[in-house]
Amino acid sequence: MQIGNTTFESAEDFPSSVPIFPLSGALLLPKGQMPLNIFEPRYLSMIDAALSGDRLIGMIQPALEDSGDGSPDALCASGCLGRIVAWSESGDGRYLITLMGVARFQMEQELTTMTPYRQARISVLPFLGDIDGELAELEVDRDELLATFRDYLDANDMEADWDSINEASTESLVNALSMMSPYGPAEKQALLEAPDLKTRAETLIAITEMELARGDDGTSPLQ
Repeated sequence: MQIGNTTFESAEDFPSSVPIFPLSGALLLPKGQMPLNIFEPRYLSMIDAALSGDRLIGMIQPALEDSGDGSPDALCASGCLGRIVAWSESGDGRYLITLMGVARFQMEQELTTMTPYRQARISVLPFLGDIDGELAELEVDRDELLATFRDYLDANDMEADWDSINEASTESLVNALSMMSPYGPAEKQALLEAPDLKTRAETLIAITEMELARGDDGTSPLQ
């Protein structure tokens, strides 16, 4: 897998610990792009550190349920590594960056550090299939996915650039639609944790069909 100027081919190409960026409702997936406006001092420090190193950051959601230990800082069990592939300084103290998803990771342990941002020991071993998306594409029912997406657009009186959509790889399409979907943190985490691309596409289709069905019952669709 080529991400920017860096190639990731095996688990050895990934660090064992990374800075982590907890952000509710944010979904990053392999080869997906996420623009971020960084302004908090602790995250400005995180970006400085990442730019001086391997440019990798772990995007992860806060825990969806009470951890039971009273901790307000609990995190989900898994997230996605992103590599900074573009950045600029705003001139008023902010960074404008673009992360490109590399591979999902499993949280192993949050580290005790002196940095203002959080860091964690991670493992990509459960998600090595993310590195080779071409085989996974063959399992996806692309026609069903596109039909559901068209229903979503029709329900919301929206248009799409179908030329670009038809030219996109199936992996890019599934992951981009998952990242752009208007669903909540729990649905986003379910899409992240889908074991493979086929299951992610099926999960996205199922969630969308449930929301469309609610609209058919007289409620506002996809709200």
